[in-house]
Amino acid sequence: MFHPTVARLTYRGLLGRRRALLLLGLPLLLLIIVSVVRTLAGADDTTAGDLLQGFALSVMVPLVGVIAGTGAIGPEVDDGAIVYLLAKPVRRSTIIATKLIVAIGVTAAFSAIPTLLAGYVLNGNGQNLAVAFAVAAAVASVAYAAIFLMLGVITRHAVIVGLVYALVWESVIGSVVPGARALSVQQWALAVAEKISGGDLVASAVSLPTATVLLVLTTAAATWFAVRRLRTLTLTGEE
Repeated sequence: MFHPTVARLTYRGLLGRRRALLLLGLPLLLLIIVSVVRTLAGADDTTAGDLLQGFALSVMVPLVGVIAGTGAIGPEVDDGAIVYLLAKPVRRSTIIATKLIVAIGVTAAFSAIPTLLAGYVLNGNGQNLAVAFAVAAAVASVAYAAIFLMLGVITRHAVIVGLVYALVWESVIGSVVPGARALSVQQWALAVAEKISGGDLVASAVSLPTATVLLVLTTAAATWFAVRRLRTLTLTGEE
């Protein structure tokens, strides 16, 4: 279920100059913000929790997911290069699985690690917030990568759709609307952070068991649909 050549090509595409700048820009912005806040306000657990949730988890992580998830396959679909890959004797499920692993790795690296560093800058991991939100970011990276990889396969406007989802649903609707909060990847990841922190600064709209089930089901469903869609693209190309 993992193809080294596909992985190498995917990494090369994701870490090209343009996308690398975008991937580095968001974590750099987070670290600048938390450094300024720490300098002006000092170490404060409440401020740390608010920033790690309000910017790192609800804005940076899904946006990095959009860049990595759609970039893992979207450009190949758009320019037709995917046809050459599909002509190789590689299972479609292997292609998707490999690209998903790469997308998850890139998303986690450019979101979980900066979140951990930001937490230590803000309050030195007080109440275990840095570790809690870093793990939450890594967990969210899995679901986001699968969702945005799927979008990259099914639509040529994956980046636009992904940005709308990340900025409108996850950052706004999923954060404030009671009914929608239970269907937000951010809230599912928050359940993990809540468990790890063990304090009262982190609260999720869903329980950890429910969040775990929803994360697994969403990731599996998005991956399955991406494989199914890729097989349809194969048939179209052959016709």
